[in-house]
Amino acid sequence: MTGETSQPPTAWRYCGNQIKLWRTQAGISREELGKEAGYEYESVKSMEQGRRRPTVRLLEVADEMCGARGLLLAARDYLQPERVLSHTQDYMQYEAEAIAYSGYHPLLIPGLLQTEQTMRALFNCHWPPVDDETVEQRVAQRQERQLKLATPTKTFDFIIGESAVRNTLDDRASHKRQLRHLLEVSERRNVTILVMPTEGAHPGLNGSLVLLETPEHERLAYEEAQRTKTLYADPQRVSTASKTYALIAARSLRTEESVRFIAKVAEEI
Repeated sequence: MTGETSQPPTAWRYCGNQIKLWRTQAGISREELGKEAGYEYESVKSMEQGRRRPTVRLLEVADEMCGARGLLLAARDYLQPERVLSHTQDYMQYEAEAIAYSGYHPLLIPGLLQTEQTMRALFNCHWPPVDDETVEQRVAQRQERQLKLATPTKTFDFIIGESAVRNTLDDRASHKRQLRHLLEVSERRNVTILVMPTEGAHPGLNGSLVLLETPEHERLAYEEAQRTKTLYADPQRVSTASKTYALIAARSLRTEESVRFIAKVAEEI
């Protein structure tokens, strides 16, 4: 996931702006709307600015308080995830608000777990090449994404391929630090890291897979290929992806085994 610069989805921004317009017209403050809906001032502000997806709860309360007569509430259907979304920026927005993340990454250490050295090694080998300013921007954006790992109420499950654990990229010392970072992060109570052995046939051979759960408990799946990135919410496809992930997890090393494996590889480098 290299194109990490993004704008919030248009539906989020338009809906948020409508809430703001109706609220302002009715003479209602953000504090008042937030108190009635059960949200902090900054949460209401983020939703009005489209940086966070407006919730059905906020729409319901704003519709009633502002006398919109269902006009605001009608927007809820347009805030549902599309059945197929093909843009990385849409994935980034849903990842940011997700309460649960489950990702299988067979070839690379996932972006949420990468050290700065690993990021730079990957961004510097990107094709077509990008300029230094773009590399710096992408490093900063990826580091910002990683801040969500510190939120204890959000859960993160990672399955990393053995190939990714062993691949030193172009610097053995940096990779040793990367593996030690994995071990440190795995100690967090909201993070689980498993390793998928290289040998054997399993559903994960078809590529990476990420499952997300939104605050409204909607489920989405995201897949990446060489030049294709697809986010989808179709229930049948998400169900298939979830079962695929479960099969991959069942074939992976258990938590304690994975920690020992990563530690062993780190010592061998």
